[in-house]
Amino acid sequence: MIPSLFIYLVLINILGYLFMRIDKKRAIKHQYRISERTLWTIAILFGALGLYIGMKTFRHKTKHATFKYGLPVLTLLELGIVLYGINV
Repeated sequence: MIPSLFIYLVLINILGYLFMRIDKKRAIKHQYRISERTLWTIAILFGALGLYIGMKTFRHKTKHATFKYGLPVLTLLELGIVLYGINV
């Protein structure tokens, strides 16, 4: 894998994880929240795994069907794309 691509994947997933953490803390404190649109944008930009791990770790957005089912599906799709890209 191209080193810069690997670095990008690591960083976008760390960002997704951190955004879930930040949004959970803001939800608890009844503060201004990170929009679902922003979270999905990160997920679509290959950060779905980080968001999914954050969702499970912080028990955040687990009642939202779009996150509960969508993030695992998107994670598998992105994983398949990355693995296919490595083998080509």
